[in-house]
Amino acid sequence: MSEQFDLLVIGGGPGGYVCAIRAAQLGLKTGCIESRGTLGGTCLNVGCIPSKSLLNLSDMYKKAQKDYNNLGIEVGEVKLNLKKIMMNKSKSVQVLTKGVEFLFKKNKVAYIKGKGVLFSKNDVVVYENGKKTSYKSKNIVIATGSSSSSVPGIEINEKNIVSSTGAISLEKVPKSMVVIGGGYIGLEMGSVWSRLGSDVTVIEYLDHITPGMDREVSKEFQKILTKQGIKFLLNNKVTNVKDENSKVIVEFEDKNTKTKNKIECEKVLVSVGRKPYTDGLNLSKIGINKDKKGRIDVDKEFRTSIKNIFAIGDVIKGPMLAHKAEEEGIAVAEILAGQSGHVNYDVIPGVIYTTPEVAAVGKTEEELKKLNINYKIGKFPFMANSRAKVNNETEGFVKILADSKTDKVLGVHIIGPHSGDMIAEMAIAMEFGASSEDIARTCHAHPTHTEAIKEAALAVEKRPIHF
Repeated sequence: MSEQFDLLVIGGGPGGYVCAIRAAQLGLKTGCIESRGTLGGTCLNVGCIPSKSLLNLSDMYKKAQKDYNNLGIEVGEVKLNLKKIMMNKSKSVQVLTKGVEFLFKKNKVAYIKGKGVLFSKNDVVVYENGKKTSYKSKNIVIATGSSSSSVPGIEINEKNIVSSTGAISLEKVPKSMVVIGGGYIGLEMGSVWSRLGSDVTVIEYLDHITPGMDREVSKEFQKILTKQGIKFLLNNKVTNVKDENSKVIVEFEDKNTKTKNKIECEKVLVSVGRKPYTDGLNLSKIGINKDKKGRIDVDKEFRTSIKNIFAIGDVIKGPMLAHKAEEEGIAVAEILAGQSGHVNYDVIPGVIYTTPEVAAVGKTEEELKKLNINYKIGKFPFMANSRAKVNNETEGFVKILADSKTDKVLGVHIIGPHSGDMIAEMAIAMEFGASSEDIARTCHAHPTHTEAIKEAALAVEKRPIHF
C-alpha cells in the first residue's frame, strides 16, 4: 500500500523545501520529492549561492590586485588560484545543502529522492535508479523551478557555449567571453570573469541593459560596468554562434542599420532568461492548465485547475526569484493549515550582486508614468555619504519615488555599496505603507550607508542636509 501524506511537494528548491518545512511545522505529514540528489534546487546548487561565492571572491581578488596598495595595505604580488576559488565555492554549496537536509530531519519532513510524476490528483510515482515507488497525498505542490533559456538555433554544450551553470564551473579564466543578454545573471557572471582577467563583451537585443529596471539606474549601472572594463553592444540581435573548439564565433546584426558583424571569443555565456521547468510531470494528462509561456495557471491561493494541486515559484507567473518562491511556499503551507497565507507582490525586492550592487523594490519611474500616477523623486549620491566616502565606495545613489499627493513610497532604487542589504529597510517601510516623511524622520545611525536612504527621503521634499 502506498505511503500517504497530507502534503507532497515536488521540487526541493527554495520554494519547495521552505513550503515543506512550514507545512510540517503546522502539523501536516509532509514529504518533499527531489531528483537532483541534493536539496536546494538551482539556487543553492548552481545558481544564487555559488555565483555569489564567485562574485565575492573575484571582487576580493580585484581589490587586492588594484586597490589595496593605494590604501596603504601592501600585499605584494597577487596570484589567482582558480582551483581554490572553485573549491571554496563548492564547499559553501555542500555545507548549505546538507543544512537543508538537517532542517528536514529536524522538522520531520520525509526527503524522497527521485523524479516525481503525477498520475492523478492524489497519486505521485517517484522514479529513481530504475525503481518506482507510489505515494498518495491529500495535497500536492509543484515547485520544480526553471531552466536556462537559449537563443533559437544555438546549442549550449557547457564547454565553450555555456549557460549560467557552466559559467560557474570554468576550469580556467577565458581570455575573452561574450555574454548574450544584459540581464541580472549575465552581468553578474560577466563581472566575475572580467575581474579575474577575461575580456568581456555583452551583446544585448534592447537599447539598454537590465530590462525592467528603472532606466536612470540602468544607465548609471552601464556607465559603471563600462568603467570596469566590460564592453556593451546594444541594439544587436545574435543570429548565430559557431563553436570551432579553439574559438567561438558569434554573429550578430545591428537592429537599426541591419549591419552584420561577428566577434571571436574563447567562451560564450548564453544568458537570455529562464523558462518554467515542468517536463515529465504529466500535467496535460491530468488536466493542469498552462499559459502561452509554459507557466502553470493558478488562482489567488496558488491552486491549479485541480483544486488540491498547487504551484509556486518559477513555474508560475511573477519574477523568478528564490525569495518570491519562498514566500509563496510559506503562503501555501499556511493556507493548507487553515491560515491566511498571502504574498504582497508589490514589495518583492530584486538585487544584482555586482560591485556596486543594484537593488530595487516597488515601481520604476517608467511604470508610474504608464499608470498615470503623479510622483515625486528624492535622490542622494553615495559620494556625499560619510561611510561610503571613507570606504572608497562612492559610486551610485539612492532614489525614492513617492506619491505626489499622499507621499506614500511607491518605489526605491539603489545602486551602490550594500544595496542588497539596504533595500530590506525600504521593503519593510513599504509593507507598512510608509511615506517619505516617515523615512526622513526615522533616526539612522551615523556613519552608515543607510543614511543615504534618509537623505533621499528628505530630498523628496527638496530638503536634504548633506547634499
